[in-house]
This record gives sequence, structure tokens and C-alpha cells, in this order.
Amino acid sequence: MKGTAPGVAAVVTALLLGLTGCGNDAGASTGTLQTPSATKSPTAARGKAVKNTLAGLVVLPRGYSADPRNTSGAFTATAFLGNWSADPALDRALLLNSGFVEGYRATRLSQDKKKQFTVQLFKAASPAKAKALQQGFWSQDTHEKDFGVPNALSDARVQYDGGTGQTEAVAEVSFVVGSLVAELTIRQPVP
Repeated sequence: MKGTAPGVAAVVTALLLGLTGCGNDAGASTGTLQTPSATKSPTAARGKAVKNTLAGLVVLPRGYSADPRNTSGAFTATAFLGNWSADPALDRALLLNSGFVEGYRATRLSQDKKKQFTVQLFKAASPAKAKALQQGFWSQDTHEKDFGVPNALSDARVQYDGGTGQTEAVAEVSFVVGSLVAELTIRQPVP
């Protein structure tokens, strides 16, 4: 199953980029990202750092650079709830019920700084719990238009972003591979 996750992510990423018009200047590439220093644990005291196993699975489009407004790297449940959760109480319950193990987030900007690409990975305790986590996250929002990604939840919409004062096009895909939930989001201002 581990061998298929990067391939599935690459296919979905390429599909998502192509459907949103972002594929003209971006191709999929694999690689690891700079991660923040690992959290210490009892084994870390003996000289071993805790490693996040999800970083190597992240697939990002070429030509995109780090988004200085958003952090990338490994995250804990506490970090997710404090930084990216729209409903921390509900998301805390979802993460606890899923047996959340670890998470990883990467956010990148296109060269012209108009397109934002975000991938989030959540590792649950089992495939069934990953599916429940995916459904729980997905059901929190209203979804307007499924654009037909096989074996995944997808949505395309136009929305107003009060933080930037702009209308933006948003494309999202969420899929489960084994005990892993992958969420891909691309945002782009609408002229």
C-alpha cells in the first residue's frame, strides 16, 4: 500500500491541476520538504529524533515556492486544531475517534503568487477510521460541484474570501489510501 500512495497522489494532483487550469505551468514532482525540527520523545533522549513518515509522500507541483504566510511540515493534533481547524471542538473529536497518528501539511504558491496549492495528510489508526475521518472533515462544508475524481470526494466552487477581500476559485479533492487521508486544495483569485 505504501508504494501506491505517491502514485495515487501524483495522479490526483495532476488531475486537480489540469481541471483547475493550474496545469499549464506546473507538473507533478515528488520529493521531501524541509520539516521543522522533530518533537522530542523518550527515544529522542537517547539520541534518536522522532521522524514523520508522511513527508516523503507529499507531491507538489513544479515551479511553486514556499508560501511565507503558511507553515509547512509535520503537525500534531494540537497544531492542526490551533492553526487550520475551522471547528476545533468537532475536529478534536474526529481526530480522537480516528486514532490520529501523525499529519503533514505543505502549502506552495505559483511563480505569479496567484495560485495556492495545499496538501494535508492525516494518518489514522486503520483504513476504516481514515474513511470516517475523511467523511467527518468533508461533511463540515457545503460542496457545490463534484468534478468526478474516481474513488475520491471532489468539489469546485467560487467563494468570497473576507480575509483577502477577493473572490476566488477553489478546487478540493479528498481521498483515502489505506489509513491515510489526503486533502488537496488549490485556490486562485477570480479576475
